[in-house]
Amino acid sequence: MSESKVSKIKLNEAKEVEEFVTAAGKCDFDIDIFYNRVIIDAKSILGILSMDPTKELTVQCYGENKEFNHTLKKFATA
Repeated sequence: MSESKVSKIKLNEAKEVEEFVTAAGKCDFDIDIFYNRVIIDAKSILGILSMDPTKELTVQCYGENKEFNHTLKKFATA
């Protein structure tokens, strides 16, 4: 099993959520978003919009994808 990678991101508007979900959807591995005690599938735009995406979110990737890594960097916090 490959090691999972954890990142912190912030999505400030619906357009950014859409871009993030589109990038996640191109990955052939699972990606979870953790917010408080809630776990959301990163490929679910409604799931992400149902929480407060402007708060810092923890993203856990269970695989590697160059384009998705670029998206993670774009929305990364500190």
